[in-house]
Amino acid sequence: MNPDLQRLQAYPFEKLAKLKAGATPPADLAHIALSIGEPKHAAPAFVRDRLIAHLDELSNYPVTKGMDTLRQVIASWLNRRFNLHTAAINPETQVLPVSGTREALFSFAQAVIDRTQQPLVLMPNPFYQIYEGAALLAGAEPYFMNTTQANNYLPDFDSIPAEVWRRCQLIYTCSPGNPTGAVMPLAQLQQLITLAEKYDFIIASDECYSELYFDETRPPPGLLEAAQSLGNTEYKRCVVFHSLSKRSNLPGLRSGFVAGDAGILADYYRYRTYHGCALPPPIQHASIAAWSDETHVRENRQLYQQKFRRVIELLQDVLPVTQPEGGFYLWPKLPVSDEQFTRDLFAQQNITVLPGRYLSRDAHGENPGANYIRMALVADLAQCEEAALRLQRFCQNL
Repeated sequence: MNPDLQRLQAYPFEKLAKLKAGATPPADLAHIALSIGEPKHAAPAFVRDRLIAHLDELSNYPVTKGMDTLRQVIASWLNRRFNLHTAAINPETQVLPVSGTREALFSFAQAVIDRTQQPLVLMPNPFYQIYEGAALLAGAEPYFMNTTQANNYLPDFDSIPAEVWRRCQLIYTCSPGNPTGAVMPLAQLQQLITLAEKYDFIIASDECYSELYFDETRPPPGLLEAAQSLGNTEYKRCVVFHSLSKRSNLPGLRSGFVAGDAGILADYYRYRTYHGCALPPPIQHASIAAWSDETHVRENRQLYQQKFRRVIELLQDVLPVTQPEGGFYLWPKLPVSDEQFTRDLFAQQNITVLPGRYLSRDAHGENPGANYIRMALVADLAQCEEAALRLQRFCQNL
C-alpha cells in the first residue's frame, strides 16, 4: 500500500460519529443535522428536466475535455460574473469540466506537485480536509496558515517566512471560507498573485461558495478578476475551482469546473485523461442549463438570507453569532469545550453540529478551530428556526 495513506487523519465526520457514540437523545425530538454542508434546498426543476431529457446519451462515452457547448457556457459565466471583459476566458484552452470541486481539488495536487523538491502546500487553518489529504498523497508537507478572529479569519501572508514561500509549490485558498465565511478582498488576492510570481508557485482558489453572499451589490471577488486587474491577462499560476453543488443546490450532480492558466490546464488535462473521471453526457447537458441561469441562484441566496436573519436573531443573546460575508455556515466561539458542547447538545436536544477542532490542526502554537463549532444552515427555514430555539434553551442551561 502507498505509505502516505498512513499519514491521513480520520475524516471529521468519522471523529464526530465516535464523539456521539453512546449518547441517547430525547426520543420526542426529531434530529436536526447542522453538521454537514450538504445543501437541502430543492434542485432546480429545469435542470432535472434537462438531465432526464438526455438519459439516452448514457450509451455514449464522454470525453475528458467535455462538450464544447459546456465549456463555452462556463467561459461566458466566468466572463460575466468576474468582469473578465478585457481578458476573456478561452473555452478551448482555459476551462475543464470536473466531477465537482472535491475531486478536482484533490487530483490537482497529484498532477502539479514535484515530490523530489521537498515541496510545501500552503492552506488555511481551519480548512477543507481535502487540501491536507491532497498534499500528503502528492508527497508534500502541509503548511497551515492560521485564520483567527485576530486576522479577520483570513490568511496573513505577511507573516509567512521567505523560506516557506521558496518551498511552496501550491497554495489552496477558499473564499468565502469554509468554515468562517470570510471573503478575501481583491487587494489580498492581488498580493498573493504577486507572491506567486516572485516565488513561482501555483494558486488553487476554491471558490465553490462564491455565489452564496448577502449583499447583492458586492459579490465576492475572484482570483481571475484579481489577475486581470494586475495585467495578468493569461492568468499565469492562477487556477479557480467552481461547482454547482452550493450555487444551484445540486450536490448529487457532481459537476464543476477548473479554469485559468492554459499551460497548467494542458498538463492537468493530460493527467485527467488517465484519471478517468469525465462527466457523463446527461450531467453535462444539465450543467449547461444550470450555468446558463441566474434566477434560481438569486432565489437560493434569498433563502439563506432569511435563515441567517432568523437564526442570528434567536441566538445572538446566548452565542456570539455574526453574519458571515458568504457561505452557509455559522462559526461561533464557545465558552466551553467544542467537543463537550457538541456531545451534550446532541444528547439533550438531538442536534448535531461539528466541533471546530475537527476542521483544524495544531499549528504555530495554537489550534484555531478549538472551542468553535460549525453550524451549516442548510435545512429549510422551519428546521433552522427549531434548531435555534433548541440551541437557545441549551445555552441558557449551560
